[in-house]
Amino acid sequence: MRVAFTGGSGKAGRHAVPYLQAQGHEVFNLDLVPLEGCETLQVDLTDSGSVFNALTSLTNLNQLDGEGVQRFDAVVHFAAIPRILIKPDNETFATNMLSTYNVMEAAVKLGIPKVIFASSETTYGVCFAQGDLKPDYLPVDEEHPTVPHDSYAMSKVAGEVCGRSFQARSGIDIYGLRINNVIEPHEYKAMFPAFMEDPSLRRRNIFAYIDARDLGHMVDCCLKTDGLGYEVFNVANPDLSVGISNAEVRARFYDGVPVRRDMGERETFYDISKAQRLLGFSPKHSWRDVLDPTV
Repeated sequence: MRVAFTGGSGKAGRHAVPYLQAQGHEVFNLDLVPLEGCETLQVDLTDSGSVFNALTSLTNLNQLDGEGVQRFDAVVHFAAIPRILIKPDNETFATNMLSTYNVMEAAVKLGIPKVIFASSETTYGVCFAQGDLKPDYLPVDEEHPTVPHDSYAMSKVAGEVCGRSFQARSGIDIYGLRINNVIEPHEYKAMFPAFMEDPSLRRRNIFAYIDARDLGHMVDCCLKTDGLGYEVFNVANPDLSVGISNAEVRARFYDGVPVRRDMGERETFYDISKAQRLLGFSPKHSWRDVLDPTV
């Protein structure tokens, strides 16, 4: 497929883009900085005209001697200010919200048949809440209320509203990915020993994570699955990001929180069964392949 990928130079994108290329997709990166190994157009996504222009652009110089501009088969929108406390709150909300609107509007009006956009675990409110906010129930699935307490998560919920509206208006497939904490392969040795020593460090991420390589697999699953209309999916690896068991985490951190079904010893509290069922999502990587949780 011919894929326009916004934010391909970011932490998640720089792993997802090579994965998609390895699956045979032609990827065109729309970002403010280049990405090695991928054609990149530097685009300010908060400018509507620039977005429309980018999505009707040549993607490489070879097209000057070929068929010229060709329509994209899909847009993957990952570009964003990635959390609070990087920019002022109003700028975080405005940048993320406007760029998401612009990308979806352009895709719909240009007849691009699929949009996959990055939402976030933060939509459930737990991650950037003031104090200790527990989920309403476990495991946290896509039906859990999304009542965020911060500008970043608010922008992601607003993006989901745009996605639902543009899908209803156009009938194309628009899939939102509620992505958990993205972990790059080198970060396992750097970060996870501390998580094993102090599991409370993972409370705000609902004790979950997503390997950046498996996030690329998730995007590929979405590209290959047609006809779902508007859907949101939790995206995480199937195991907890701490060395203690599911039952131990519940006893220490989730006392009194209702548990809606039986859970496995290492199973994540961030329910990915919907993506597994509808998309064939099957993550392959784990921090346990790198570290021994008993050490």
